[in-house]
Amino acid sequence: MTLFRNLLLWLLLALAGALVAQLLLAQDPGYVLVRWRGYDYTTTVLVAAGLLFAAAFAAWLLWTLLSLPFRAWGRHRDGRARARISEGFEALYLGHWARAEKLLLEAAEDPRVEAAARAGAVEAALGRGDVTAARVHIDGLGERHPSLRAVLAAELALRGQHPTDALVALDAPAAQPLPPRGLALRADALGGAGQADQAWGLLGPLRQQQAWPDTVLAERELAWAEASLREAPDGNALAERWDALPRALRTEPVVVATYARRAAALGWDEAATGSIEQALDTRWDEGLASLYGQLPVGRIEQRRSRAAAWLKAHPASPSLLLTLARLTHASGDWPGAEDCLHRAIAQGGGAEAWEALGDGYAAAGDEARARQCYANALAAGRGDPVAPLPARALHQQIADEAVFEERDQHGVPRLRD
Repeated sequence: MTLFRNLLLWLLLALAGALVAQLLLAQDPGYVLVRWRGYDYTTTVLVAAGLLFAAAFAAWLLWTLLSLPFRAWGRHRDGRARARISEGFEALYLGHWARAEKLLLEAAEDPRVEAAARAGAVEAALGRGDVTAARVHIDGLGERHPSLRAVLAAELALRGQHPTDALVALDAPAAQPLPPRGLALRADALGGAGQADQAWGLLGPLRQQQAWPDTVLAERELAWAEASLREAPDGNALAERWDALPRALRTEPVVVATYARRAAALGWDEAATGSIEQALDTRWDEGLASLYGQLPVGRIEQRRSRAAAWLKAHPASPSLLLTLARLTHASGDWPGAEDCLHRAIAQGGGAEAWEALGDGYAAAGDEARARQCYANALAAGRGDPVAPLPARALHQQIADEAVFEERDQHGVPRLRD
């Protein structure tokens, strides 16, 4: 069809040229003199134009006929290349790793599809577990596709838990500026290399380039915020990173818990407890309520008072009851702590509450109850039934009965209104 269209075009041009020449040379046909090697050739302009056109047409036709086999072979080769890459990617997604790798490597001989074909070959090699072959395919890209080579090398390094190698690959000058996928891999590599603070700094560009969906960005933001606080080398860095967090993240339980633990380790007692207090006042969380009583900091009476105030709003919270028991015991009031622990167990405090009760009895010298509490802690951890403790003192039973009215159909005590 292409040859036919070209011939038709030449005929139309010839007709148009003849018509124009007839109109222009009707009155005066013109005179053309060609002198070559001592001979003179004369003719009219119209005939000369026709001869030139015929010569050009003959040259085109000759070239077309001579190049026809080469063009046919080129079309055949292109068709085979398209078929190989199509079949290769189909085999790749169907899990025929070896066949896909072979077809894609053959397709990679065509420079026009080399990048996509080698990327697919890398995935096929990894699919059959041959990391060495994957590296060979990546190196085969040479310097022709630096960005793709950096991305593939970084993915391979991260797959092998080598974030530093991934950073080296992505920081190659020829790969700059990084594409969105490269930027996302660099952020993950920084997070995996203990540089979550720098990974956090890439959130803006990642959002701008839409490298991840919003849900993934939110997960990374939370994870990197928590990791950056945990990795803070000193108090100043911890304070700067905490202040740089959005207000919403400063109430996330995992972030608050990490900040509180790190601040407590650095001796910032008020900052450690204050962060949990603000978070719990904003949104209640059982994990933070439990951590509030476990922090290795002072301010025992202040924390005990705050926990008692929270208990009015959350009387059935086992974590808060356990925290209040720990703070009460730390202040020297074992009977009060014992009562809180029994209430925590009744509200589902489980193994942790039983263990704390055992620690209290052991400290008070009541070894029989302590042993039973430890046994119950193990049983509760396994989900097995627990054994009742030896009879409690009368005033303790009265206190329990004052707190709980009756047991429901599941045997769980219910608080009085």
